[in-house]
Amino acid sequence: MAKRKISGKRVLITGASSGIGWHLATQLAAAGATVVLCARRKERLDELAEQVQAKGGTAIVFAGDVAQQDYRQQLIDLCQKDLGGLDILVNNAGIGAMGRFDEASPERIRQIFEVNFFALAELVRISLPLLKRGDDPAIVNISSVLGHRAAPLKSEYCASKFAVHGFSDAIRAELATDGVGVLLISPSTTDSEFFDASIEDETDKDWKKRGAMSPDAVATKTIRALRKRRHEIILTFGGRILVWVDRLIPGLANRLMAKFGQ
Repeated sequence: MAKRKISGKRVLITGASSGIGWHLATQLAAAGATVVLCARRKERLDELAEQVQAKGGTAIVFAGDVAQQDYRQQLIDLCQKDLGGLDILVNNAGIGAMGRFDEASPERIRQIFEVNFFALAELVRISLPLLKRGDDPAIVNISSVLGHRAAPLKSEYCASKFAVHGFSDAIRAELATDGVGVLLISPSTTDSEFFDASIEDETDKDWKKRGAMSPDAVATKTIRALRKRRHEIILTFGGRILVWVDRLIPGLANRLMAKFGQ
């Protein structure tokens, strides 16, 4: 099957104000896509749009909270009104928290799921009428290697990413006959603002790992997988090893996580 073309595509990107979303926007626009930029920080989106447009790309800014139903509907309405439809939906918005589950409030898990899973799933739901009429359409869900193998002190985040993983697998099968591709991206630790923006950190750990993948590299690999019509990619060698150890020797994976993961 021929590679998916990016030029001319109409793309909606959530969580575009920094990190992976920012670099996805710049790279997709550079490849000829029109990008709709979504995040809460309008000033950051305006800065991104200026960069895109300075390089000859096309970007539309629409700031808001993707966890809000009205805002999600307004996003889709904007795509229909201003672009005439939608070809690629990139669900990148996400939040995290660090700390023991038994010491957390019930609100923490609900807040994480509202952004990481419910907003993603509901945005997929309302975007499907446009995507099914789109040009070689696709859904890209930015998940995590922790959606394959969970780690301590991030229980709620891991659970939300496992949900994204399962949801992506299910809708991929459901939408196959509609011609809508579904790509699941599972990065390991990325050098971004994710940990700085976490809603809670009850640990004394430095979560920013030396050697973390750059968000620009994550974006590059994501777009390459999108072009190649891949279904799922785990981005790092270490991430792939972790997943295979968990599948083949789960007892060892459990012992390693209990000893070194917290």
